[in-house]
Amino acid sequence: MTTTASKPLRLIADVGGTNARFALSPNPGAFDQVRVLACAQFPTIADAVRHYLAEAGQPAVDDVVIAIATPLLGDEVRMTNHHWSFSIEQTRRDLHLRTLLVINDFSALAMSLPFLPESGLRRLDRHEEKRQGVKAVVGPGTGLGVAGLVPTPHGWQPVATEGGHVSLAPGTPLEAEILQVLWKDYAHVSAERLVSGLGIPLLYRTLCTINGTQPAAGAADAAGVVALADAASGTAANQTLSVFSKLLGSVAGNVALTFGSTGGLYIGGGVVARLGRHFDIDAFRERFLSKGRFAAYLEAVPNYLIVAEQPAFIGAARQLEQHLAQQAHPASRP
Repeated sequence: MTTTASKPLRLIADVGGTNARFALSPNPGAFDQVRVLACAQFPTIADAVRHYLAEAGQPAVDDVVIAIATPLLGDEVRMTNHHWSFSIEQTRRDLHLRTLLVINDFSALAMSLPFLPESGLRRLDRHEEKRQGVKAVVGPGTGLGVAGLVPTPHGWQPVATEGGHVSLAPGTPLEAEILQVLWKDYAHVSAERLVSGLGIPLLYRTLCTINGTQPAAGAADAAGVVALADAASGTAANQTLSVFSKLLGSVAGNVALTFGSTGGLYIGGGVVARLGRHFDIDAFRERFLSKGRFAAYLEAVPNYLIVAEQPAFIGAARQLEQHLAQQAHPASRP
C-alpha cells in the first residue's frame, strides 16, 4: 500500500443490497486493500466499516465516502434492499471521522463514466465515435439503479434518481401476459421487479406459469437461471434471459430519452456482465431503438457495457474529492 504524508488515505465504500465493497485510496484514481464483505454478516454499517479497517491493519482514516443503494433524503438512511438503517452524523461520530459523505451508489457510478479507461468499457452499438453531452447509466444489480451525469461549467454533476422503480411497460404480447400474472401478486410492477438480479428468478417462474411447466429446483437465483440456460437451449431459462435482454433495452431507451443522454447510455450493475453469451445484444439494441419517431435520435446515442472492476469507487472518490475541496474553499461552490 502506497501513501505519503501529502496524500492521506481515504476510505471508499460501495454498498449494495448484498455486498459492501471497501478500499483505501491515497488519490481518486488509486485503490488498495480492496475487500468485499457480505452485508448480512454485520448488524450495522458501522460494524462492517470497523471489520474492514481491522482487516486492513487499522490505518489512520479521517475522510470516508459511502456510496449506498438507497435514496438519500436527509440524515437518516434506510436501505431499500437490506435492513441497514443509520444516522449519517451519528455514524460519523461513532467512527471518529472528520468527514462522512454518503451518496447514492448510482450517483457514484455515473460520476465514474468520464474517468473509466477504454479497457473498462465494451461498445454495444456499431458506431465508433464518441459523443459529448449528458450521460446516463442503467444498472441491474441486486435491484435496478438509474442515474445521469450532466456537464456544467464547474465540472460533471451526477443526478441520482429512483428510476428503477418506474412502472414497467410491456413491449410484446408475451410481456403483457407476464404483467397480467404478476399483477395478481403485486399492485405495482416496477422495472426493478424484473430487470434486476432479484427479478431474473421471478421472471423465470412467471414464464414457467405461462408455459404450464414446473420451475427447476436450481432456479432460485439469477446464477441458477444462467446455469440452467448454459445446460440446455430452448428452455424457460433461455427464454427468461432473452426477455430480460429485451426489457432492459426498453428501460434503457426510456432512460436515454428522459435524460437526453446524447453522451451515451451505459449499462452497469454487474448482472449483465455475468450473463455472458446469454445477454442478447441484438435484442437489447432493437428494443432500445424501438421508440417510434425517436428511433433515429436513439440511433446516435452510444451504448456501452461497463466491464471495469469497482467503477463506483472511481466516482465515489471523485465526489469525495469535490466535497473536501468545497469544504476547504466554500466560495468555489457552484
